[in-house]
Amino acid sequence: MEHVTNLGFVALAAGLIIGMGAIGACIGIGIMGSKYLEAAARQPELMNELQTKMFLLAGLIDAAFLIGVGIAMMFAFANPFK
Repeated sequence: MEHVTNLGFVALAAGLIIGMGAIGACIGIGIMGSKYLEAAARQPELMNELQTKMFLLAGLIDAAFLIGVGIAMMFAFANPFK
């Protein structure tokens, strides 16, 4: 019976890793997008440079989230705690 309980905790942990990572990534990209729009409104001549940096940072934020998804999937499907 204990094995089922541990497996349940692993499923809960994987869901929390994915959910909290998604919330953090969404909030981070939302704040970054709003700051980009503020900066582009203040200095329109820098829009191209700012847009390049914004997309680079969006990719890094998504990469951090996807690393968390990979770790959660490792725990879910190749559980090292069995």
